[in-house]
Amino acid sequence: MRIAHLRREYNLTGLSRSDLESDPISQFTSWFDQAAGARRSGRLRRIVVQLYKLLFTTGGNAATEMTAATLATADKDGRPSARVVLLKGVDERGFIFFTNYKSRKGRDLADNPHAALVFYWADQERQICIAGEVMKVSHAESEAYFKTRPRQSRLAAWASYQSSPVENRSRLEGRLKEVAATFPSDEIPMPPNWGGYVLSPTRIEFWQGRPGRLHDRFCYFKQPGKGWGLERLCP
Repeated sequence: MRIAHLRREYNLTGLSRSDLESDPISQFTSWFDQAAGARRSGRLRRIVVQLYKLLFTTGGNAATEMTAATLATADKDGRPSARVVLLKGVDERGFIFFTNYKSRKGRDLADNPHAALVFYWADQERQICIAGEVMKVSHAESEAYFKTRPRQSRLAAWASYQSSPVENRSRLEGRLKEVAATFPSDEIPMPPNWGGYVLSPTRIEFWQGRPGRLHDRFCYFKQPGKGWGLERLCP
């Protein structure tokens, strides 16, 4: 089958201005809770969506990973790159994720702190596009999160020189064994080149799929000293 012939219709629900919170962070939290199954809009809708998810999964599609988002960055010359990261928190500051500061995304953000995150929740037929400026969270906040990670994940943070070439898989696994021998107990310190970022949004767009590609799109935009503006966009 030709790629151009692959199509999907979006029929789950619509989105109107009256459905939206006045604050985009609250709106994101509402949609995230719904994607996670914690529907705040009532038990009936939760049942309907769970049935929809069941049919979607039965059809051979994997369930949505709600915390996965595409992070787009650009280097100092404006050359873009993108990859999937996992959201680890959201609060009044913005959207929080963790990584190796010497990775490609870390180097990009050091040169150009402007970035974008895109969440796509297929089983909800929803997309959220977030743009803004990124800054590091405090060392204490990064360390507190690092301590919650499974042992293997903490060891991997030491063993992997993220985005750097490695000879083969055996070399990578050898590094992991060396690190495990260095830290035999569960007390594993956070690597000095590892930590968190927060993307502070200036623009957040909420997209709801609709039949015939006439989708619903609403964009919140930061107004300096005036809070958030909101406008409907053409699909």
